[in-house]
Amino acid sequence: MRIFVIAGEPSGDRLGGALMAGLRRLRHEVTFTGIGGPMMADQGLVSRFDMAELSIMGLAEVAPKYFHLKRRIAETAQAILTQKPDVVITIDAPDFCLRVAKLVKAGSTIRTVHYVAPTVWAWRPGRAAKMARVIDHVLALFPFEPPLMQAAGMACDFVGHPVVAEPQATATDIATFRTQHGLGDAPILLVLPGSRRGEVARLAPTFGAALRKFLPNHPDMRVIVPAAGPVAGLVREQIADWPGDPMVLDPAYTNPDEKRAAFAAASLALAASGTVSLELAAANTPMVIAYDFNWITRQILRRMMLTDTATLVNLVSETRVVPECLGENCRSGPIVRALENVLNAPEKQTDAMALTMQRLGQGGEAPGLRAARAVLAGMAQR
Repeated sequence: MRIFVIAGEPSGDRLGGALMAGLRRLRHEVTFTGIGGPMMADQGLVSRFDMAELSIMGLAEVAPKYFHLKRRIAETAQAILTQKPDVVITIDAPDFCLRVAKLVKAGSTIRTVHYVAPTVWAWRPGRAAKMARVIDHVLALFPFEPPLMQAAGMACDFVGHPVVAEPQATATDIATFRTQHGLGDAPILLVLPGSRRGEVARLAPTFGAALRKFLPNHPDMRVIVPAAGPVAGLVREQIADWPGDPMVLDPAYTNPDEKRAAFAAASLALAASGTVSLELAAANTPMVIAYDFNWITRQILRRMMLTDTATLVNLVSETRVVPECLGENCRSGPIVRALENVLNAPEKQTDAMALTMQRLGQGGEAPGLRAARAVLAGMAQR
């Protein structure tokens, strides 16, 4: 079986790596080509080009890269049409992936699977109908998504979220982490300004300003900044003037166990909106979410949003216990007030975080394997 798989950012690379491992477990003769990152490379993929070229978020942010992305879209679609794989699996990155799928469908009958349903419950509900023209099958991360995709005309399976399969730090891991870094019993504040260059550049100055107001009231608190590999260097540059002598966890120099231990050891987290809220929930770490787009993107989204929250823990648990500082409220003052409130009553988030993990499939079959079964079952039905 020949599979062409595309991922455009670190979260997609994680999904792709787990899916590829699941497919290898179920079908030993499978071969992969396409675009991905290090986790997909571990499963044998040689990426056609650097996945980081596709890690762009925001309507205004895509515009300067439009012509380059258009060339990559055409190049990728042509490679698929030439290779004629049994199935194309695109993972998130819809601005790129769905355009590739459109060209593939225009020139062939190759089956297309998209991993991660579009957030039609949040904004632009018409995307599902447009997607159904070029996608045969959707793999959904959230249990409330299949009916929305099926109503638009696509097969859809809830396969669970990968966060529920990730190992968590033990008490021994936490103690070792604290000892190795000389943290003692100090409370820890995790600060996570994003995994894309644009969002790090936008959010880091605001997060730093919030720390200047927050830390004087908590002089014993240590700041730890887990950085995504593609932006670790930028993170170091952006936080150079932050107070609290922040410690950066760069995946190039630290192992995943240290990141897990940091998450579990933290008393509190300030994080960009995104999947990281689920990682924090898995570690039972209370959080404040803050995010801002480019001004133009913000104005557009304000008119299109269908939900009153952007935080996945709030959505999945059907609560609003995780405070958000979004758009105009992504400023140091609101962030500091939210941090103080959560630090004073962290238990308010405990039940919602546990419910979120349960609803995302914790305790069941690994999502990567479930996704692989769904892909193979869909191909067999066809």
